[in-house]
Amino acid sequence: MAGPRVEVDGSIMEGGGQILRVSTALSCLLGLPLRVQKIRAGRSTPGLRPQHLSGLEIIRDLCDGQLERAEIGSTEITFTPEKIKGGIHTADTKTAGSVCLLMQVSMPCVLFAASSSELHLKGGTNAEMAPQIDYTVMVFKPIVEKFGFKFNCDIKTRGYYPKGGGEVIVRVSPVKQLNPINLTDRGYVTKIYGRAFVAGVLPFKVAKDMAAAAVRCIRKEIRDLYVNIQPVQEPKDQAFGNGNGIIIIAETSTGCLFAGSSLGKRGVNADKVGIEAAEMLLANLRHGGTVDEYLQDQAKFIVKKSEDEEDASKDTYIIECQGIGMTNPNL
Repeated sequence: MAGPRVEVDGSIMEGGGQILRVSTALSCLLGLPLRVQKIRAGRSTPGLRPQHLSGLEIIRDLCDGQLERAEIGSTEITFTPEKIKGGIHTADTKTAGSVCLLMQVSMPCVLFAASSSELHLKGGTNAEMAPQIDYTVMVFKPIVEKFGFKFNCDIKTRGYYPKGGGEVIVRVSPVKQLNPINLTDRGYVTKIYGRAFVAGVLPFKVAKDMAAAAVRCIRKEIRDLYVNIQPVQEPKDQAFGNGNGIIIIAETSTGCLFAGSSLGKRGVNADKVGIEAAEMLLANLRHGGTVDEYLQDQAKFIVKKSEDEEDASKDTYIIECQGIGMTNPNL
């Protein structure tokens, strides 16, 4: 039987679901039993919400582990992992809980499984306080595949706040280990493109207005590039509920990707949504780094000033992240 449990205080860092996701995934990968206490202790509705619970359950299923005290509202869980086996698994938040956050907790585990996995993730695809599925497919996917694995993400149905109802199927083959990457050459922006969508009862004009406002905002700062933002009416059979939003991507000559995105809310005019996404993208381009703020917040980093400075007036920093050197014991 396993040794002592790793104890994690779930109220540290941002004190939300993220510390729970990271520690459960690591517990599963390293085969270390885990106890997390004070889960989301400082939040207005403390303890596990449906999306956190479904994330824990998919990890349990992936490795035939044991999960105790895991129910809605619970502020403490224990988890005892076994061998990660892959196969077909479903996680359903039954709410607008983010499928992208379900992916965050399960993806590291299935990479080190014994065989290929197919994850059926159900919930919100374009939800607040989480990456939009478009970000996952258009930015996260091409960048993380540089580590030496491929995954396929099939958006079956989109789901929006408050009901969710979206479904994404993720297929991943395991790897022996991940390769380190070096992403220090920013290059220059070569293209800017995106997608402004409406779903359900919202008029197509809203998508066109979001796109046009975003283009106008970007043009003020970047004049010489064509900005191609497609307005899209989500097909009725591929979207559940009503929603609108926009994502804009900037791609550079060296393959760096940056994004800005925004979701519509009731009573917020379409122009404002478009401008918010454009301003987020421009802010991410101004800082001169090689990834945007949402891609770089995933682990422990060492930050040091760059020595080889062509331009003394500019401060350049190199950010390094030490991986745990995980190799797949099942392959």
